[in-house]
Amino acid sequence: MKFQIDKDVFQEALNQVQHVVSTRTTLPILSNVLIEADELGLQLSTTDLDVTITKRISANVSATGSTTLPARRLASIVRELPTSEIDFEVSDDAATVRSGPSFFKILGLPATEFPALGEFGEAKEFAIDQKLLKEALRKTSYAISTDETRYVLNGVNCLIGEGMLTLVATDGRRLAMVEQDLEFPAGNETAVIIPTKAVNELQRLLEDSGELKVSLTDSQAAFELNDSNLITKLIEGNYPNFRQVIPGNANHRVTVEREAFHSAVKRVSLLANEKTNSIKFTFEDHRLAISSNSPEIGEAEEVIDVRYDGPKIVVAFNPEFVMAPLRNLDQDEVFIDLIDESSPGVIKIDEPFLYVIMPMRVAN
Repeated sequence: MKFQIDKDVFQEALNQVQHVVSTRTTLPILSNVLIEADELGLQLSTTDLDVTITKRISANVSATGSTTLPARRLASIVRELPTSEIDFEVSDDAATVRSGPSFFKILGLPATEFPALGEFGEAKEFAIDQKLLKEALRKTSYAISTDETRYVLNGVNCLIGEGMLTLVATDGRRLAMVEQDLEFPAGNETAVIIPTKAVNELQRLLEDSGELKVSLTDSQAAFELNDSNLITKLIEGNYPNFRQVIPGNANHRVTVEREAFHSAVKRVSLLANEKTNSIKFTFEDHRLAISSNSPEIGEAEEVIDVRYDGPKIVVAFNPEFVMAPLRNLDQDEVFIDLIDESSPGVIKIDEPFLYVIMPMRVAN
């Protein structure tokens, strides 16, 4: 195998695929990137056996072939090369890299040892706008559970049916949901759970324009976009009935400026009680008082203007859980729907999004 390639093109592709590479693997081949050269250019692939990512890039290939090389080490070398043109040659799974005065020889493993990519012969397929999916994942993925004992919550629940794409993430204490209109072939209704690592990699790949092709089987999903292909195993199991935890009609609605609300919560949370990790929200006539009190540290309070003319309601929330959606929304205003002091609060916007947050006990 022999080719010439532009440094920036090679470096960007390596950076994109190396995120999948595990640093704690017991199989050496899983630390490597598969490099395949053909008449059309190069294809780079990495996998941890759960998530596989491939990337096609242009190169001047003078001899076709394939090999695998340590992904992170190769990326580090390419990043430091002194010139923009790289000459790359492989013989007996040892690669020589030349760039200006620099010369490297890197030992690899045979391409035949690299795990086979997934098969999608009987997959359900549909296309979706990249920006739409990118924004939907941004608005939900932060609520994924990190508790590995509840493995079905370690991903985004993706439901396709009735002309709608619904994405849901929850950790049992909060829940984020987005619904979007989606055209897809009749009979392709399905529900799958996409694991956290695949969600993170997909968010890196998604751009603000163009479409992506999605292929789903009972056990795998593939996302094809921007000369890249992401294949992931799906989480097996039944996602909980999330709709039953979404409160019914709220008794009271508070309208608040998103950035001012986020900034105030961030400041007050600096003195949050470390044991309870909660701060207090007092809603009353056209004002919201946000306060924290920690016996060992001190106390903080900030008052912001809101649109609200209901009765006084005092409720405590985890400040990080309040800030998470505010960071990932871009609307100027958000709505806080409240039933009473002991019921979950719901953050909404003027789009099909909602965020349920469980209250915490208010200390007297």
